[in-house]
Amino acid sequence: MDEQHVGHEATTEYVLVDGFPGASDYARLRAAAGLSRKSPEAAARGVAGTLHGVSVLRDGGLVGMGRIVGDGGCFFFVVDIAVEPAHQGRGLGKRIMAALDAWLRANAPETAHVALFADGEARHLYAKYGFAENTKSVGMDYRVGPKPAQR
Repeated sequence: MDEQHVGHEATTEYVLVDGFPGASDYARLRAAAGLSRKSPEAAARGVAGTLHGVSVLRDGGLVGMGRIVGDGGCFFFVVDIAVEPAHQGRGLGKRIMAALDAWLRANAPETAHVALFADGEARHLYAKYGFAENTKSVGMDYRVGPKPAQR
């Protein structure tokens, strides 16, 4: 991993640590897990904006991660839940979510809004932690792409 982490909880062969990987490990794991690729610059800036994150290690190598971004008071967003495909199906996503949920419940104010985007069937995992489809709002997003030509 790119940086040192403190605090951990061990299971059979996997170790969950409080802390988030450096930019290169972050970008590698996102790509390996099938998430959108991020440029080195975007990865470095994004990782620097992490409020809290966890990493799952096996034999010292990063195999899973998840993090929370936001303003630290009003809005929190759960992002980058990723597990390498060879390690999926072993409950690591649940362990990541449980750790992030515990941190949020201990650190976020009662009036905080916590959100995430669920890809496909992952919504069933997130529902176990209290996330529900929002019927009052519509999730909207866009990706910044090449700048349009000047007119």
